[in-house]
Amino acid sequence: MLSMKFVVTLTLVIVTILGCVIDGYNCRIVQFIFGDSLSDVGNNEQLPKSLAKANLPWYGIDFGNGLPNGRFTNGRTVSDIIGDDMGLPRPPAFLDPNLDEDTILNNGVNYASGGGGILNETGGYFIQRLCMYKQIELFQGTQELIARKIGKNESRKFFEEARYVVALGSNDFINNYLMPVYSDSWKYNDNSFMDYLVGTLRDQLKILHGLGARKLMVFGLGPMGCIPLQRVLSTSGECQDKTNKLAKQFNEATDKMMQELSTSLTDATYKFGDAFDVVDDVIKNPNRYGFTNSDSPCCSFGRIRPALTCVPASILCKDRSKYVFWDEYHPSDSANMIIAKELIKKFKFTRVNEDDNGEGSPSPAPALGPVADAPTGAADAPSAADAPSGADAPSASS
Repeated sequence: MLSMKFVVTLTLVIVTILGCVIDGYNCRIVQFIFGDSLSDVGNNEQLPKSLAKANLPWYGIDFGNGLPNGRFTNGRTVSDIIGDDMGLPRPPAFLDPNLDEDTILNNGVNYASGGGGILNETGGYFIQRLCMYKQIELFQGTQELIARKIGKNESRKFFEEARYVVALGSNDFINNYLMPVYSDSWKYNDNSFMDYLVGTLRDQLKILHGLGARKLMVFGLGPMGCIPLQRVLSTSGECQDKTNKLAKQFNEATDKMMQELSTSLTDATYKFGDAFDVVDDVIKNPNRYGFTNSDSPCCSFGRIRPALTCVPASILCKDRSKYVFWDEYHPSDSANMIIAKELIKKFKFTRVNEDDNGEGSPSPAPALGPVADAPTGAADAPSAADAPSGADAPSASS
C-alpha cells in the first residue's frame, strides 16, 4: 500500500506538470525586443511604404536557408546570439502574418524596426518605421491579447518573468540630429539634444516598467562614427570623431539613468550593455580578432560608394567572416558574435530555459560569396540600413 507521503508527493508532481500544460505558459521564459535595424527580424518587410528593408539577396545568406529573413546582416543579430546563449527562444516579428497568442506565449515578440528611433521624428525620410513609442503601443496590444487568452493574473506573471531588450539610439543621431534636413539639428546643441534623447528614453523605460518589464537590458551605442557610411562621407575616410563622442556621451548618460531607475523602480533589474570599447578595438585592431577589413562593407558596389543597401547585383567580399561590416551600416555575423560574447561575459548571463538550445542557427559561411559586376546606377539605390518608417505605422491591431 502506498504511503500517504508518497501519494501527496506524487499528487504535487502531477499538479505541477498539469499546471504547466494547462496554465502554463509560466514554464517558459521568453523575451520581448524593442529596437532598430540592428535587431529587426522582419517587421519592416510588412511595412509597404518603408524604404528600409532587408528583403533582397544577399541579406540572410549565412542564416538558415540563406534567403532574406528581415535581418539587416548576413547572419544573426546580437540579440539572437545572446538569447541563444541564455536558452531563450528567438521571438518572431510582431508584424509576422503567422503571429498568434500561442506563438507569443512560447516565443515572445520582436518589435524592432529598421530606422526606428527613440524619438518619433527620427528617420522620417524612410517613410515608414516603428519608433519606440509605437513599439510600446504594440506591446500594450500584445498584453491585452494575452490577458484575454490566459487571464489577467497569469498574464501579469508571464510578462513579469520575461526578459526585455531595448536597443535604439544610433538613428537618433545618424538619421536625425546629425542631418540638417531635420529640425532637431538646429533646435538643439549636443548637450540639450542628449538631455532630450535620454530623458525620452527614461520616460519610455518607466512605461515599460508599468507594463511589467522587470528584467531589462538597454544596449549602448558602438563607435557609430566608424561605420563605413560615416567614413566614406568624411573628407579623410577616417572615423568621424564628433559622432563617436556623441555615442560615448549617450552611453555615459544612459548608464547613469539606468542605475537610477534600477534603484527607484519596484523590483527592477535594469542593466546597461556597453560594448563601445570592444567594438572600437575590433575596428582599430581587426587582425587581433581574426578580421582583415574593418573600414568597408563586405557587400558593396566596389568603388561606387556609398551604395546604401546590399542588392543582388552587389559584389560580395571573398570571405564574409573576415569583414567587420556587412553593409554600409551594419556589422557582420562575425562581428555580432564578438559583441554578444563581450556582453555575455560582462553580465555573466545564465541560461533560463535549460531545455532550449537556440533555434535557426546560421549555416557556416561559404569560403567564397557570389560576385557580380557593379552596375553603373548603383549610387541611387535606396538605403536599407537603419531606415525608419513613417508616422502612419500600423496599430496594435494590424
